[in-house]
Amino acid sequence: MASVVRMPSVLADATEAAIANWLVGPGDRVAVGDAMVEIETEKAIVEYQAEEPGIVGRLVLAAGETGEVGAAMAVLIGEGETDADIDAALGGGAVAAAAAVAGVTPAAGATPTAVTAAEAVTAAEAVTAEEAVTAEEAVTAEEAVTAPSKGQANGQATGGGSGGRIFASPLVRKIALEKRIDLAGVTGTGPSGRIVRRDIARLEERREERQERIESRPGAAPSPAPAPTPASPAPGSRPAPALAAGDRLIPHTPTRRAIARRLTESKATTPHFYMSTECVVDELIALRGRINQTAAVKVSVNDFVVMAVAAAFADVPEANVTWTDEGLVAHGSVDVSIAVATEGGLVTPVLRGVEGRRLSGIAREARALAERARERRLLQHELEGGTFAVSNLGMYGTLEFSAIINPPQSGILAVGAARPQPVVVDGAVTVATVVKCVLSVDHRAIDGALAARWLSAFTTRMQDPMGMIV
Repeated sequence: MASVVRMPSVLADATEAAIANWLVGPGDRVAVGDAMVEIETEKAIVEYQAEEPGIVGRLVLAAGETGEVGAAMAVLIGEGETDADIDAALGGGAVAAAAAVAGVTPAAGATPTAVTAAEAVTAAEAVTAEEAVTAEEAVTAEEAVTAPSKGQANGQATGGGSGGRIFASPLVRKIALEKRIDLAGVTGTGPSGRIVRRDIARLEERREERQERIESRPGAAPSPAPAPTPASPAPGSRPAPALAAGDRLIPHTPTRRAIARRLTESKATTPHFYMSTECVVDELIALRGRINQTAAVKVSVNDFVVMAVAAAFADVPEANVTWTDEGLVAHGSVDVSIAVATEGGLVTPVLRGVEGRRLSGIAREARALAERARERRLLQHELEGGTFAVSNLGMYGTLEFSAIINPPQSGILAVGAARPQPVVVDGAVTVATVVKCVLSVDHRAIDGALAARWLSAFTTRMQDPMGMIV
């Protein structure tokens, strides 16, 4: 029986994602666990694996298209099944999903629009530049050719139309608003007549082509493009300031918006408090040098930090908790997120089960995660979860800083640069290499005294590294 493959919830706070690349095509056989598609989220490209066996009957979303969580991506069929079986599998489910996006209930007997993208393009091209006198008339002609069909006017579930229902994702609606496009006059080419981004793009291309033909006529004066209607600013956001000479506006990337949203949420909802410590790391640095002389995998100071974090949680296990409204979750393993700077922004892949890893294993896995993060090739499970985080800016020369907790984690350790400074040892002043660390803690889950015990255990482990690896 034909089954629909739907857009998974690739990240806890993601409502939609885009198809980055299909790894299979129509007619290919897939088994459970086979990689089918690469899905692009705000932070990474994750690989989706087949959850049931079958034959790829149809790819519903093409590469580059965006779908909401739960939207149909593809259809798997069995031996002997045809397009009719695929249409039946997509039929009611696709209309219902589109109606859910639009916030309405589809009418009984609603069917997909019969107007195809090719027919819409053909009709649009029939309106020539000679039939339009001004750019405004050309736009009017464009709206006429994308007007609803007779079936749409009767209230069928289609992309647009007089009295019809508009099926489009919030992203498409936002683009249409910015470009001053009335979705009621757009024929959707997505599943069940849903308006997708390619419909908006094609409409824009046809408008530009018609405008060029008009302006190329002898004596024709170019008409200025209508100014886009400014979107209403989000609550708490700042409008773009007037740019002075030499300034330029850099549009936000999806990753930057995601970082801003999550960190704003963290500071607004998580009661942070901070503690700092200084770790004398001369012994650690010397041990690292000896290890790297013979090790197949080179270890970094940050690898020792991650190992010390796990050891401190072993010493103070009651600190390995996270807050929920129902109660504290006591974790049985130490899963540490490591902050990785990428071109698109900060990414925090998770090292799982650190308490049971050797130093070389931590180094190998941390390096692999960092490389995949910079290539945007992290897997879904590598971005989710984590009970604690480490952010190390010491390699940039930063001496000390405080970091913002990444919910739902309960803490993050900010690690500064190692530098020589005077310290007192047995009543005498001497010079030692010191690293300053600042612990940010969620006060809902961990009290001050408990956090102080954990930080003391971490400091001891950093200053006695041999005790961690033997």
